Amino acid sequence: MSNNKHIINTEKLNFKTIFEIIKQNKKLELSKESEKLIVKCRQYLDNKMASQKEPIYGINTGFGALYNKTISKADLGKLQENLVKSHACGVGDETPAEIVKLMLFLKAQSLSYGHSGVQLSTVQRLIDFFNNDVVPVVYQLGSLGASGDLSPLAHMSLPLIGEGQVYVAGKRMKSAEMLKMFGWEPLKLQSKEGLALLNGTQFMSAFGVYSLLKLFRLSELADIIGAISLDAFDGRIEPFMDGLHQIRNHKGQIQTAERYRTLLNDSELISRHKEHVQDPYSFRCIPQVHGASKDSINYVATVFSSEINAVTDNPTIFPDEDIIVSGGNFHGQPLALALDNMAIAAAEWGNISERRTYQLLHGKRGLPAFLVANPGLDSGFMIPQYTAASVVNQNKQLCTPASVDSIESSQGQEDHVSMGANAATKALKVVENLQRILAIELFNAAQALDFRRPAKSSTFVEDFISKYRDKVAFIENDKIMHDEIEKTIKFLSEVDYELTDALIPGI
Repeated sequence: MSNNKHIINTEKLNFKTIFEIIKQNKKLELSKESEKLIVKCRQYLDNKMASQKEPIYGINTGFGALYNKTISKADLGKLQENLVKSHACGVGDETPAEIVKLMLFLKAQSLSYGHSGVQLSTVQRLIDFFNNDVVPVVYQLGSLGASGDLSPLAHMSLPLIGEGQVYVAGKRMKSAEMLKMFGWEPLKLQSKEGLALLNGTQFMSAFGVYSLLKLFRLSELADIIGAISLDAFDGRIEPFMDGLHQIRNHKGQIQTAERYRTLLNDSELISRHKEHVQDPYSFRCIPQVHGASKDSINYVATVFSSEINAVTDNPTIFPDEDIIVSGGNFHGQPLALALDNMAIAAAEWGNISERRTYQLLHGKRGLPAFLVANPGLDSGFMIPQYTAASVVNQNKQLCTPASVDSIESSQGQEDHVSMGANAATKALKVVENLQRILAIELFNAAQALDFRRPAKSSTFVEDFISKYRDKVAFIENDKIMHDEIEKTIKFLSEVDYELTDALIPGI
């Protein structure tokens, strides 16, 4: 296997592999095993249709509430093409290119298991799109997350048949123009193929995986930044003692306390005598709050680990058992519940982060009010906290669960839907907001820590702050804080650091 190539096969796909594919811009290739499975299933379906007179849902019938309409053999290809066109009715913002590429990959992965009845050429074209950075235009609104992500996957699939629009090297163009550029012919969809492309959870899954990859890192950064704030606030280390957390016995809580003891192990500040006997909850209860969010994200990661290795289209074909079954693997309920959970867990990291920022500004424990030498003439760090509070408030609104709602569709045939697609898009917004909130905390904490000089924090913290100070300087007098916050957000995306433990599996 080439280092810059990922072979799609039946081995379990994990987050680490997906992260490396994205980070290293790897190309995709089908394994010989996967090719055989795809061809075998397609041949079985062709033979079955030649010998069976009874209708098979979605293959020679209409869709949804039109399941009782039988379609002639001559029109089966047209049926699938019509399906893709009619379902491409998304609206709203365009889906980021990175997520659309994940959709292409996850759809190819799901079709590669040989239970979907697609042509080998169809899966290969999805891979060609991925490898050549052909990014279909996909809109974020339109999926109920129940009969799969019908609308967004339709937009993803339109370019396969020469319809819709795509981006190539950042340039938007008609799909027909793109196909001509690469010398590709539009695909002629055969029976079942349109349904296989549109039924599935790849829109929800791509958003969820993309958000999880961000959260794995933000979880670590939340601990690091919280440790900087704790030391800058002259906080106490006793609430992080192992025995205290062992007698409650929540995994995330135990591991978070251990991480803080490690992060601040050789800090002068944390070990010096304290006048105060207690810290506010936003410091004292970091293990309980951060740990609970970690435990929630572990659950979410488990759900998505199953989903990215799943067959989620319908009907499902079992060639060896001679069975074609119309089921419900496309229903997004597992993802919808997990995505709402993800949003809440991420929002709580942000909620407690903003509270720590607030505490640093009070002029307590030897720190100047608003973290400036001349408060009054200078407003200092007064208003960045307002910004953090505003973002926290928006996150609370975005955490209203999508999964508790269901709106009937398709004349009652699809009478319970997950709304997982909406859960997915708003969860990503919460995750992106979390990075903004953490950046504001770091901006404040670094300023506060510099008021503790010459006393030092731990070796790890001092190294991290040194890297930060290369990008964002100590604030002597008032300046445009937006610019400093934006530089801090960028810093969090790029900074290299090494922690000795990994609290969330698979990355």
